[in-house]
Amino acid sequence: MLTVDRVAGGALALLALGVLVESRVLPLGSLRQPGPAYMPVVLALLLLIFATVLIGLGGRSPHLRTTAWAEWRHAAAILGTCVFAALAMERLGYRITTVVLLVFLLAIVERRRLVVTAVFALALTVGSYFLFATFLRVPLPRGPFGL
Repeated sequence: MLTVDRVAGGALALLALGVLVESRVLPLGSLRQPGPAYMPVVLALLLLIFATVLIGLGGRSPHLRTTAWAEWRHAAAILGTCVFAALAMERLGYRITTVVLLVFLLAIVERRRLVVTAVFALALTVGSYFLFATFLRVPLPRGPFGL
């Protein structure tokens, strides 16, 4: 019987298997010296375990055909935002892209007040940039204005 949890678990299991297949081309390494595939493989295995548990225990969730798709607009907006982020990150840079994403999601999708949205978007962007670029030394994409 197709339930919501079982379908979600199946989708997550397929995602985990896809990551495992794609990670074969990268060196795994060891616990002492992990390679570039080490963390994706560990996370994909954990996801596969939890997806299997979800499939096994998902019999009591609602049937898939009884699910109302009332929030499909929110889901489409979030998916579109993710596509925009993937396409714009290298062109606009991390900071500009993140501010645009947060303003869109909070002001347009969630209909929050503009002042709260602007303060939150700027604070989260500056804070996350400081954390990753300065503290953790992760190279983030810079936009056309060096931002």
